[in-house]
Amino acid sequence: MKSKILNSPVRNILMGILVTIMVVSFTSCAKKIVFLKSIVVPAAEGYVKVKTDNNNNYVIQIHLSNLAEIERLQPPKKTYVIWMLTDQQTNENLGRVSTSSNLNATFETVSSFKPTKIFISAEENEEAQYPGNTIVLTTDRFWD
Repeated sequence: MKSKILNSPVRNILMGILVTIMVVSFTSCAKKIVFLKSIVVPAAEGYVKVKTDNNNNYVIQIHLSNLAEIERLQPPKKTYVIWMLTDQQTNENLGRVSTSSNLNATFETVSSFKPTKIFISAEENEEAQYPGNTIVLTTDRFWD
């Protein structure tokens, strides 16, 4: 049985196609960012997944666990609010966190702004225009 060896130009073209497919598949996957350990709620943990959709918007999914009941914070607050620092250096209120009885929460939203950091604060009002001083969880900057 004879084996056929591909000549160098054909092999290079096939290798280029393979590399392109791999790069495209990796860039279309969601970027997963873990929240840093919290001083305010040490047991709290979670992560953020960010990916782009077909309209070039950013789909933001947040998964949280062990988030303390808001009333147990010192001082007590009314709600947790999720914030996004955009690539325009503005803070956007994404919404409030609704925890379940087992202190877990998930949240999903879509934004046309590119997020560079996600953080959660404890607030008196879910419609706050600016984050307060009680930052419960935060990510590092994940895009500059």
